[in-house]
Amino acid sequence: MARRTKEAAAETRNRLLDTAEQVFIDKGVSRTSLDDIAAAAGVTRGAIYWHFKNKSDLFEAMMQRMKLPLEELMVRATEENADDPFASLRARSLTILKRLAIDTQWQRVSEICRFKVEYVDEMETYLRKRHLECRNSSLLRIEDTMREGMKRGQLSAAIDPKLSAVGLYALVDGLINNWLLDRKYLSLSKSAAPAIDAYLRGLLPRAGDKPAARRKTKKKRA
Repeated sequence: MARRTKEAAAETRNRLLDTAEQVFIDKGVSRTSLDDIAAAAGVTRGAIYWHFKNKSDLFEAMMQRMKLPLEELMVRATEENADDPFASLRARSLTILKRLAIDTQWQRVSEICRFKVEYVDEMETYLRKRHLECRNSSLLRIEDTMREGMKRGQLSAAIDPKLSAVGLYALVDGLINNWLLDRKYLSLSKSAAPAIDAYLRGLLPRAGDKPAARRKTKKKRA
């Protein structure tokens, strides 16, 4: 009996989170009340307070159920690409874009955290911190992969790995942002590979490439 009660409570909690996703998409986070979510879920307001302290607590729980698309850039490449940094960069970028194109929950949560919530109060602290951690961790991972690719001769020794990492991150982030704004403008699943490949081609070694010159320091005469 206790087990069934626990399962029922978990089902109700998940239903509230699923409902919140849809209501937040329809009305925006700031314009949504707990009464709106309760009504849409077919429960009382008290049922929400049984599981969540307030709307901010519910919002955080909804966000914590899954990784955001760009957080997937922090995930290590699969074993088959472990020895191929160039393939790793391409695979990681394309994987998140193609998954976003078909994963409706990823689409909802991504749209909410980008366009349907204001950076205010507790939500500002949580969401801003999460976005910054995601960006910084992703950039470090991409930059490390860029440096490894340069060492292996897969990427031009003349590129700036940090700026190149920022460029790739900005491209993926921009594709996500623009597609979520207007999904009829382009097909994300079809456009992802050409866009990523066009950027990565610019990082490939070229004839005449030379490593960045080292600065020579003049010895002072005694």
